[in-house]
Amino acid sequence: LATKFSYTGQACICTNRLLVQEGIYDRFMNAFSNAVKSLKVGSGFSEGVAQGPLINEAAVQKVESLVQDAISKGAKVVVGGKRHNLGFTFYEPTIISDVKNEMLIARQEIFGPVAPVIKFKTEEEAIQIANDTDAGLAAYLFTNNIQRSWRVSEALEYGIVGVNEGIYSYEVAPFGGFKQSGLGREGSKYGLDEYLEIKCICMGNMG
Repeated sequence: LATKFSYTGQACICTNRLLVQEGIYDRFMNAFSNAVKSLKVGSGFSEGVAQGPLINEAAVQKVESLVQDAISKGAKVVVGGKRHNLGFTFYEPTIISDVKNEMLIARQEIFGPVAPVIKFKTEEEAIQIANDTDAGLAAYLFTNNIQRSWRVSEALEYGIVGVNEGIYSYEVAPFGGFKQSGLGREGSKYGLDEYLEIKCICMGNMG
């Protein structure tokens, strides 16, 4: 929930696609659906509210177009899938199944409370799907296998990988991505590198 629905999905490190292994897919979808249905939508000043509005009308329209494109290509809405009855720029927390990686919703940053779920069979397939994008800021991995956690973390082409952790925001950790997610890092001691100039002095024989 944290990886997808923090900030109503409007953060650069929010999950854009959820990859779920086929052996646990049905159990996961049942538990995940129940959790998403329980998310209370409303004003952030109200008690118990977990999801607020999107930033503007254009953001809602983008979410709507991505959801409709996915449906037109065979995806199914499991939870939500439309504007919330509160009106304005509120959108229902949404889960979409039967998502393919070629759909726009799997290729573009959603920036909204929509979770597209992709089923995979093998670890290698999951890594291939995860890396099949021109972005590479943040990825999240959940496993009970310590060997897999290291193996997959190193294979993922992302600047940030959370292992069994859904929130990433620490001033002591480097923040930045791979590919089209930018160059350089901010935060941590490595953030200073962007403000430093490297000088090379090549000195010949003085004898």
